[in-house]
Amino acid sequence: MLPQTGPGPRRGGRIHRAWWIAAVAFLTLVGAAAFRAVPSVLIDPLHAEFGWSHATISAAVSVNMALYGLTSPFAAALMDRFGIRKVVTAALVLVSAGSGLTVFMTASWQLMLCWGVLVGLGTGSMALAFVGTITGRWFVHRRGLVSGILTAGGAAGQLVFLPLVSTVVNAHGWRTAALMVALAALAVVPLVVWLLRDNPQDLGLQPYGADPAEPVPAPPRRPGAARRALGALFSAARTKPFWLLAGTFAICGASTNGLVGTHFVPAAHDHGMPTTAAASLLAVIGVFDIAGTIASGWFTDRFDARRLLAVYYGLRGLSLIFLPMLFAATVHPPMLFFIVFYGLDWVATVPPTLALCREHYGDEAPVVFGWVLASHQVGAAFVAFLAGLVRDTFGSYDLAWYTSGALCAVAALMALVIRRKRARLNPALVAG
Repeated sequence: MLPQTGPGPRRGGRIHRAWWIAAVAFLTLVGAAAFRAVPSVLIDPLHAEFGWSHATISAAVSVNMALYGLTSPFAAALMDRFGIRKVVTAALVLVSAGSGLTVFMTASWQLMLCWGVLVGLGTGSMALAFVGTITGRWFVHRRGLVSGILTAGGAAGQLVFLPLVSTVVNAHGWRTAALMVALAALAVVPLVVWLLRDNPQDLGLQPYGADPAEPVPAPPRRPGAARRALGALFSAARTKPFWLLAGTFAICGASTNGLVGTHFVPAAHDHGMPTTAAASLLAVIGVFDIAGTIASGWFTDRFDARRLLAVYYGLRGLSLIFLPMLFAATVHPPMLFFIVFYGLDWVATVPPTLALCREHYGDEAPVVFGWVLASHQVGAAFVAFLAGLVRDTFGSYDLAWYTSGALCAVAALMALVIRRKRARLNPALVAG
């Protein structure tokens, strides 16, 4: 009997364990994204109950976003050192604790600690590094497909659960919603403990699609992974393309998660739109985001990534400048057009940005992209706070929309000046 090869290995007619691993990872990523999205529907209820300013509440969201981004580059190192299952379990417990403890808070610093620090650290440990680790260890065939599904699911999960959370807040109060998030995080823990494993070799299996004639060794424990991550940062930081990519991606985060993801719901509520309706519009953005991300990947394989980024940022900037004129008490066709258009562009910038990282940094591209992703979240964190400050100072978000549109125009120009020549990292800095 010939050994079985090809993209669809089975054992005894059963589904390969890698697909169960991917399913648990998908559920975890969607949940982690949904947990980070909840504060956007809590801004008005917290302001009404405690009298905290929009800037104060937004500051907690900013801490959450910043820690999510800054934790991500080290998440892979933690998984190398302690194992995937332990890290993800600890992350879910952190999210549950951070969300659950908010029901007892009486001061704004407690919101900063619970939803900012605890939830930020927890969700940051289940970011894109988790996707890369799962696909790299468990899949040989279908690796790109699984990566795309997990990435799109994580991005969309941040938005599609907002209507449910908003409904719970309106019907039962924000504390019930916070407890719901805490219980949802804990509910995933048994699945992680039961099904998630660090390597297929731990179960006597090979990665999905691997040739049985060529055994795949389990990845070694690498306690120096954090050092390599810092080394890649120091080396990349000496090159101009890194700062241009980090700058454009910071504006990307500022104009998506930081502004629209955090403040669209309260901004629409300022114009009389019900919170549930505004949250549903964000959910529609999440749906179209999946199609936009897949299409962007197809375009990236065929066109200049720099020009794609320029087009994406330019169109996004125009849409944000027109947005203040579209807010109303009810949902009308021009707003629906904005939602569809903006949704297609939500994370369309990811494939060309990753492609440019590969072009300039070769084998170190995943690590460098981790730091570029961190800049995305730092940009989101700054604008999440500043937009709340604008609302407190001027009574509306209009200045925030216009400024973000102008920043997108700057990002379009920055993308065009990225040179195409490949830069090489200093091997001495990234050596183990």
